[in-house]
Amino acid sequence: MYFSLIAIVEHKESLPARSMGLASGFVWDLLDVRGILLLVFVVLVLADLYRNRTPTNFPPGPRGLPFFGDLFMFDSKQPHLQMKKLGEAYGEIFSLRIGQRMVVLNGYKLVKEALVQHGDDYVDRPSLPLCNDMYPRKDPGVLVSNGYSWKQQRRFALSTLRNFGLGKKNLEASILVECRFLNEAFETELGRPFDPQLTINNAVSNIICCLVFGERFEYSDAQFQELLRLIDEAVHLQVKLAVWVYNAIPVIMRRLPGSHQKVLSIWAAVISFIRSKIKEHKEDWDPSAPRDYIDCYLTEMGKGTEDSSAGFDEENLACCTLDLFTAGTETTSTTLRWGLLYMIKYPEIQKKVQTEIDRMVGQGRLPSMTDRASMPYTDAVIHEVQRFSNIVPLNVPRVTTRDTSLREYFIPKGTLIIPNLTSVLFDKSEWETPDTFNPGHFLDTDGKFMKRDAFMPFSAGKRVCLGESLARMELFLFFTSFLQRFTFAAPPGEEPSLEFRMGMTLCPKAFRLCAVPR
Repeated sequence: MYFSLIAIVEHKESLPARSMGLASGFVWDLLDVRGILLLVFVVLVLADLYRNRTPTNFPPGPRGLPFFGDLFMFDSKQPHLQMKKLGEAYGEIFSLRIGQRMVVLNGYKLVKEALVQHGDDYVDRPSLPLCNDMYPRKDPGVLVSNGYSWKQQRRFALSTLRNFGLGKKNLEASILVECRFLNEAFETELGRPFDPQLTINNAVSNIICCLVFGERFEYSDAQFQELLRLIDEAVHLQVKLAVWVYNAIPVIMRRLPGSHQKVLSIWAAVISFIRSKIKEHKEDWDPSAPRDYIDCYLTEMGKGTEDSSAGFDEENLACCTLDLFTAGTETTSTTLRWGLLYMIKYPEIQKKVQTEIDRMVGQGRLPSMTDRASMPYTDAVIHEVQRFSNIVPLNVPRVTTRDTSLREYFIPKGTLIIPNLTSVLFDKSEWETPDTFNPGHFLDTDGKFMKRDAFMPFSAGKRVCLGESLARMELFLFFTSFLQRFTFAAPPGEEPSLEFRMGMTLCPKAFRLCAVPR
């Protein structure tokens, strides 16, 4: 075919018009449908290779397929373990292409170097199609916004929540009230097997609900329980392959059914719930007596529009509230469920915690934050629960704000960054027995509590978890109140399993337990 075309071109000037017409028809006969499709495919492949060519001195990584990159080698059931294996093959810093090019950072020293020492280079969040379609405005909320708007929203959220007791004694009192309600709910099970997930979710959620909505929800509230169930489902679905494909080719995926559509519908329902709460607040809002975060935000909105770039409007109020509500519910409740599961799995550790509680607190009152300093073993167990459960294994993604370099590699502006927290919390150079549940990681030779630099479950740098102080308080008070009042065991004939379910957080698979009153 190729030589026939060359011959026609070389002799076209000597052919009469009629012959040229015949030759033209002959060419198109040769270029049949299959040939045209093949030509188009080759052009598209070359265009994709050019568009996604590897920058000079970029971190190494597997050779992906045209168009799809490394998408089909991605294991959505255990991506953190897959990243660990890739790190062993390509080094502590490597690259992937799943929808867009990304760089994965492994190990405590490298993650700290990026997020803390060069934090300004890695402070932004990426713009992902699913997030853009999920939130009702551009550059929304606290979690995924960037630049000036993010700084203003984060500052406002921190100052407002502190005004309502974040990290203070009066908030501790509210948590202890919820501890009593939750323990009473456990007690009604009379030591029989039950799944604690929704009850714990409800209790933990009530703390952030009091701060944000100004109210708590009864464990018997079917509507609120359904909302929590939907959030749990969305958290699980949001790392499914369909969601990754959605972020890679949104124009196509927006028109196709799948788990990505379910995720969007769930978050739409949660935002609708939040909007209903905002509407209720507006109806009886008194600027002189703010009750919660929403009231304070409405006051901030009422100050005028001189600084519209700060993002204080009603749509962003819904976005910020969504971030605080879901993050304040999911992470702490998941950690507590892992904690109970570990106590069932390691009854000797549970017994040592109870002995320390009995000695330092007794049974006459609930534990308080002032007790923590005198309870080093219990504190160490809680920290080890956080380390070993590893509930945000791949962190929340970042994106480079400018061309930068890390170690010997060049990383262009706009590159997606995955700071792999699994590699930090299980770093063999930082932890004595990283693959074992060992509270001794946080105890010195004298049995005193010992801080560890590589303890990074809340991330690090300027994007460190906004609710870290709240989470630490909740974990200590809920966990110690549980073990003060109950001994936890697996139901007869059931073996506790440490298998996980991957989602936006790493959750234990559904399990039942028996809460036996002490």
